[in-house]
Amino acid sequence: MGEENKSSNVVWHHATVTRGRREALNNHRSVILWFTGLSGSGKSTLAHAVEERLYKKGCRTFVFDGDNVRHGLCADLGFSNEDRVENIRRVGEMAKLFLEAGVIALTAFISPFRADRARVRSLVPHGEFMEIYCRCPLEVCEKRDVKGLYKRARQGDIKIFTGISSPYQEPEDAELVVETDALTLDESIDEVLALLRERGVISPDV
Repeated sequence: MGEENKSSNVVWHHATVTRGRREALNNHRSVILWFTGLSGSGKSTLAHAVEERLYKKGCRTFVFDGDNVRHGLCADLGFSNEDRVENIRRVGEMAKLFLEAGVIALTAFISPFRADRARVRSLVPHGEFMEIYCRCPLEVCEKRDVKGLYKRARQGDIKIFTGISSPYQEPEDAELVVETDALTLDESIDEVLALLRERGVISPDV
């Protein structure tokens, strides 16, 4: 599950249709928007809502949702610390490919460890990974308990659960912190889009 390339007889092929040409066709830059936070903090809801707003403005987007990815790409992984590291590594590499495709890639993962998020950031040029911390108090997330996971964790049915029996390491230098317990969904979307405009990812009229 490491990052060592075990294939020695491979050569990178440079495409004639470049990322720059794809971005020009799309009329926006590509970027990775990495939504992180506790279960129930609103990561997936916000990521999909931002995508909906961007889509309606003609942007090329794709959301990598934590649960959806574990139905396919990462179906062989559990929730041990080692498997969580590998889960994020795979998603980071996939998001990097979408970056090259000229797409705004949105990911919604708890991704509890700073080192894992930093590793994904290091895969791409400076400024092309934007960490968006959906900050929400544990007690609020637990009250929401949309999937009933906190209850199961408190009962001991889930042995390793972020915020209960496993730590969540808060971002120290996130590009954006969204207080999802205090803002409406529309207000949260507006904050993300403002960041994208400020960084020149999308035009001011989007």
